[in-house]
Amino acid sequence: MQITLSTFISYLFSCLLLLGLSTCNAQSPESTTNTPTIEKQIDELVAQYQALDLFSGVILLAEQGEPVYHKAFGLADRDNRKPNTTETLFDIGSMNKTFTSIVIKQLIGEGKLSYESKMVEHLSGFTAPGTGDITVDHLLHHQSGFGDYHSPDYFDAPLSERNLDAIVERARQMELFFPPGDGDEYSNTGYVLLGAIIEAVTGRSYFDEVKDRIVTPLGLEHTYLQDLDRYQERCAIGYYYDPLGQLQTADDFQDEPNPDGGFLATALDVMKFYRSFYYDDVLLSEEIKANDPLFQFIRQLEPGKAPGAAGGFEGFNTALYQVISDDRTIIVFANMDEPVAENLAIGILDLTRGNAPTTPSKPAIQNVREHYEKYGVDFVKANFDSLTVNFHPTDPRDYILNALGYAYLYDAEDVEQALAYFRLNTELFPEVANAWDSYGEGLRVKGDREAALQAYQKALEIDPRLPSAQTAVEELRQ
Repeated sequence: MQITLSTFISYLFSCLLLLGLSTCNAQSPESTTNTPTIEKQIDELVAQYQALDLFSGVILLAEQGEPVYHKAFGLADRDNRKPNTTETLFDIGSMNKTFTSIVIKQLIGEGKLSYESKMVEHLSGFTAPGTGDITVDHLLHHQSGFGDYHSPDYFDAPLSERNLDAIVERARQMELFFPPGDGDEYSNTGYVLLGAIIEAVTGRSYFDEVKDRIVTPLGLEHTYLQDLDRYQERCAIGYYYDPLGQLQTADDFQDEPNPDGGFLATALDVMKFYRSFYYDDVLLSEEIKANDPLFQFIRQLEPGKAPGAAGGFEGFNTALYQVISDDRTIIVFANMDEPVAENLAIGILDLTRGNAPTTPSKPAIQNVREHYEKYGVDFVKANFDSLTVNFHPTDPRDYILNALGYAYLYDAEDVEQALAYFRLNTELFPEVANAWDSYGEGLRVKGDREAALQAYQKALEIDPRLPSAQTAVEELRQ
């Protein structure tokens, strides 16, 4: 089964990026952002990323809301040689989820919702087992049991079927991965449902609520929620390298804005938004924050620690770290593939702490493919961990070989090479059902029905509910 890497991933526990919290040797008063020194250090770090064609975008480092480093790099439009500027608009991806969570918490503060409010009290038509037990709190913290709505056919659908109402309708047909509250599964679907709850409770559009409750009060003059075609001249185009190493644009993955992702903004506006989120009571009252586990956690952080937020999908990646004790903001917007923004932002965070940043490396998929071509399968198998350090930490690593296998199977039409990657995936990740499912698909394309059936059966031994394997087994037995 082919999985679309949509990430919109790395938005953990209502926007906390734990990477920033665990970075070692955090320093507070001793940390330095001496302007001439930090500017030179950041420039040198960015040059390393650009030498590998990993980064183009905007970087903002600020103290108490005042920029001490604010520069743009690379091209917003490669075909027309249009450079990025500090005024360029970027798709902020899953940073939208912070906007959505704020409106939900405001409604709770107003007594119009509670954390224990049931989803089905506000949204009808959910009949799958367990959906009646889903609460607002489950949706906020990715504990509802819903997965992602980005199924393989989603991006083939017209835009009219990719808006909030259409995604809610998709969710009505979805089965839960686990009973609500019994697990954690990152869920874009859950945040779209929160947006629908906002509409049900207020009787107004989600976008109007975000505008009136957040954008207008904060004076976010360069944050756009709808009708984004009007701002295309100011927008960066997203770029990424596909598994075969070909540069592609993000047109197929860039989506309509929804409660889980897709707003456009500048780095300065995002800084203004998150500083208000963390420090003042314009968006969330002190009473709400005092009773919110997220802010309780933040207030217990040691000096120098930096929670943050991020968003990303093929071609765009955004990251923010906020050193709460020092009011220091680090923002990286990239119109290239994740996790470059997170990696570069962590590198800048290290520099402000007086630490040496990690040397950048090529993305894991490209690194594996190039080393496979040069040294063969045994080398990749023996060195897989070191070859895949530049991979999003929340994404399953079996995706790497899975993506390469599908690229060779359908794009390059090289069945034997595809099978080599799929087979290696089953050896490295023998307990992952999807690895066996994909191997079965490759064998089926080759025409080896018996071996394909065995692979699909192995997938079902691991995950008896895997739909693609269930269907394949039924068809192969006929």
